[in-house]
Amino acid sequence: MSTQVPRLLAGLVDDAAVFPPGSATLPDAVAAHREHRASWYADLVGPLLVPASAVDALTGLTDPAEDFVVGLIGDTGPARLPAALGRLDAAGLVVRQVEVAVARRGEDPQPGLAELLRLAAADPGREPAVHWYAELPLTFGLTAALDTLAEARATGLPIAAKFRTGGLAAELFPTPVELAAVICACRDRVLPFKLTAGLHHALRQIDPETGFIHHGFGNVLAATLAAADDAEVDAVAALLADTDPLRVVEPARSARDTDRPLWIGFGSCSVREPLTDLIRLGLVNGGFDR
Repeated sequence: MSTQVPRLLAGLVDDAAVFPPGSATLPDAVAAHREHRASWYADLVGPLLVPASAVDALTGLTDPAEDFVVGLIGDTGPARLPAALGRLDAAGLVVRQVEVAVARRGEDPQPGLAELLRLAAADPGREPAVHWYAELPLTFGLTAALDTLAEARATGLPIAAKFRTGGLAAELFPTPVELAAVICACRDRVLPFKLTAGLHHALRQIDPETGFIHHGFGNVLAATLAAADDAEVDAVAALLADTDPLRVVEPARSARDTDRPLWIGFGSCSVREPLTDLIRLGLVNGGFDR
């Protein structure tokens, strides 16, 4: 582990450069990801996230000898994931994780979740192992879906949850209480989770263009640490809603040499944006002039 990136922050930020609002071309994203992986802050960075619909475009962009690591985003649905995985394997890419939405808002997530569990169970023996993430809407059927995931994970299946914390409409941003309840529900089930969308900065803030209130990834980190220490939903929600940098940063500073509990991390279309915030808050010891 780098002396600049503490253990608590290892692999916190997946590289989602090809997704909006960044929307980088795949060749540009691959080149930039190599730079991230070779940098002093490499320990902060997870895999390059690639949509299943674009896996063919990776051909010729990587060398099988370099063990280029990606995460597969199932934008074509669960049914086409095996074919996409096969093409990535043939290209010599290392697939670390597979993430797919199993339902739209208002739909029962159980049918899609059952399909994803079948795919995960049918793909054993990979080295390194692939971790599967079921993206669940924070609406109808969530509690039962979390129970299903926890039961599958208890059998040894490498599967966990994923939630959206933003989007193009205000209702896609969960309130602090709603997100706190989800974090605590995962804690109670010993179920890790990922987050995506809207986590552009470390501290909770209002987007000047849309007026939407965005969660801060630093707030999420502090809230998750509190939840892992058995805090109740109201205390976790208070940390998610806090805008005081001292109160948000102190829990992370105190736990910097420990493994991050529960929260696997989040995808960001910019790696340097969250890195800059972490440097400014004193949680990462570095600078871009290195």
